[in-house]
Amino acid sequence: MTSYKYVNVSTESFVTTVEIDHPPANTLSPDSINELRGVFKTLSNDSDTRAIVLTGAGRFFVAGADIKKFTEAFDDAAKAEAIAKAGQDLCEEIEQSKKPVIAAINGAALGGGLEVAMACHYRFAAEDAVLGLPELNLGLIPSFGGTQRLRRYLGSARAMEYILTSKNMKASEAADLGLVQRIVPGESARADAYAFAEQLIEGKSMASVERAVAAIMNGIDGSAEDSLELERQFFGELFCSDDGKEGVQAFIDKRTPDFRHS
Repeated sequence: MTSYKYVNVSTESFVTTVEIDHPPANTLSPDSINELRGVFKTLSNDSDTRAIVLTGAGRFFVAGADIKKFTEAFDDAAKAEAIAKAGQDLCEEIEQSKKPVIAAINGAALGGGLEVAMACHYRFAAEDAVLGLPELNLGLIPSFGGTQRLRRYLGSARAMEYILTSKNMKASEAADLGLVQRIVPGESARADAYAFAEQLIEGKSMASVERAVAAIMNGIDGSAEDSLELERQFFGELFCSDDGKEGVQAFIDKRTPDFRHS
């Protein structure tokens, strides 16, 4: 597999772990953002990848942006907007992945780090993890889609509270709010997320997994009518596919299906 400067990628049993590795705190720079987006583009079409775990190396998930790198955009609003667009494109690439993406938040997920985590389809957090969007403390606002995704998850009033106060939340608080789905001991965040990813794809046709992910994600911003139409379309495609026929016949025959992932 291709080697990267800021990301470690490994695949086992069709689950690919993407580890952000940019010491000391896995901050995001323009280069690491572009590299990470390229990784997700590649994995989207990788037949050996059926689920993805996104995590950080060491004690951090992503502790925000590499501020020194971003100061290169001072006095150039167009350049600053381009940085924001790159971050938004990364989060969109993650959110629109055909494969389920599970975040293993093993430490601080702040600023752009939380924005990346919110783009994932499911979130595990270490019990000592800290999450937050502190951009207003710097005279800025979240710019990788954080204003919209936090509102989507928490509602507009709660999003206002956490963004305007810039206060951090503990993992337990994030779980109570529905932002995090599982809290686990710190040392097991990655392993537990990996085991969960295996559960999601075990015994499933990849064609149905990908369409289920697409249908669910389409319903977030699409109209109910369009989303139901897409659901019907996917059902028709799958029902007439080789894997769909095999799955139905295996159920009738009371045996384990032999999916070809077509």
